[in-house]
Amino acid sequence: MTAIQYMKKGQVIFNEGNRSDYAFIIEDGQVEVSRKRKDGNIEVVDILGRNDIFGEMGMIDGRPRSATVTALENSKVTLISRDDLNAMTRKDPKAWFPIVKAMSARLRRSTTKEKKYLRNAGLVRKS
Repeated sequence: MTAIQYMKKGQVIFNEGNRSDYAFIIEDGQVEVSRKRKDGNIEVVDILGRNDIFGEMGMIDGRPRSATVTALENSKVTLISRDDLNAMTRKDPKAWFPIVKAMSARLRRSTTKEKKYLRNAGLVRKS
């Protein structure tokens, strides 16, 4: 069953390493996605806003959360459980499209960041 939750500014929605029971769609507000680096520093991975989805990877593969998500402002999110997603996709397989699109966009941004980092470190030559 989908549910609406309200998050206060600064509230941690979930922590890196937590179980992955739900994905979240931002109805209103903004969240920060961050990860703890090996050196102990926190790296901001992404800032997400209205209509963005997060938490879908763990919900799909059942692995622990790969990042921490914190509300940057008062926010409203819709929670979607694995059962909800399965029911939606049985009714309409096109329900996967927004999730696949979001994951593809994130992968593209990540790849672009990695290329920029490697170029700046002199590890990639421009063609």
